[in-house]
Amino acid sequence: MTFMYFAYGSNMLTTRLRARCGSAKFHSKALVCGYKLEFTKKSRDGSGKATLTKSESVACTPGVIFRISESQSAELDRFEGAGNGYDRVADFQIEAPDGPRTATTYLATAREDLLPYDWYLALVIAGAMEHGLGDSHIMHLRAQSCRSDPCDCRDGRKKAIKALHEAEHFDYRSLLGD
Repeated sequence: MTFMYFAYGSNMLTTRLRARCGSAKFHSKALVCGYKLEFTKKSRDGSGKATLTKSESVACTPGVIFRISESQSAELDRFEGAGNGYDRVADFQIEAPDGPRTATTYLATAREDLLPYDWYLALVIAGAMEHGLGDSHIMHLRAQSCRSDPCDCRDGRKKAIKALHEAEHFDYRSLLGD
């Protein structure tokens, strides 16, 4: 048994998600309408992580649907911080190429005015590029302010850079644009 997972942040990069849930398989691109992407979920490291927030002004936000084995559901919950900053939403409405459907996703329980680390934003951009989510979305991501991580030895940073290298992005800063 598998479930459909809608990724809109760093987990759009297949190498990142597979390092967390080895069974993850790309299914299709998708859109979520009436939500905008923000980096306002406070991470344990103090930086901003991706979340979706309801918005009247944004028509649709692109993302990626993956199929993941039910046996890895708890593992994904752990990585996503379900119950600890994110709520797991199992019946999230999305627009897939084959029509409307529901998928599992994660939404922040609280938001703060934060900036993502540059390496985290690079993961999101790389995932959007990998799945062809469109030049306008990638330009929007590149326009997002970010900050350098003050800790080069942070485990999350090391794992992110490894996932980027596996996806053949050897200089993550180049993903951020000019």
